Amino acid sequence: MLRGRWVPGDTPPGDARHRGRRNPYRARDGPGDVVDTQEVPAVPPFDPQGDERAGYFLAGGLLIAAGWGLALIVNVLLHATAPAGGVHALDGLRVGRGWGPQGLAVALFGAFTGAFGVVLVAFGFGAPKGPLVLPGAEY
Repeated sequence: MLRGRWVPGDTPPGDARHRGRRNPYRARDGPGDVVDTQEVPAVPPFDPQGDERAGYFLAGGLLIAAGWGLALIVNVLLHATAPAGGVHALDGLRVGRGWGPQGLAVALFGAFTGAFGVVLVAFGFGAPKGPLVLPGAEY
């Protein structure tokens, strides 16, 4: 038998004579079950020398615009300007003068989203200033 390989004429690996012996599918030569603790990462660690405030300001501004601008203000204006009988806006969605569960849920979601945007902008003002560079660019 060759090292770890089955050759015709030898007993096949599933034969009863192989039970209790080593695994015939594993080569005898090799590292075995050893883990190399001196591994080098495939991607070098990122050196964050850029200005992280730009991301905070951009993300916070988008959340404020989407949360307070779209979900809260547009929702309130739709309900305030709706006719007395209401209007069918989307498939099965009716906007009237009263606040239904969908309108209230969108307004509350918008309020919390805008508040989270304000928190991100506050983090941006508290973060240390650095050079404004694109991610992955050489410094």
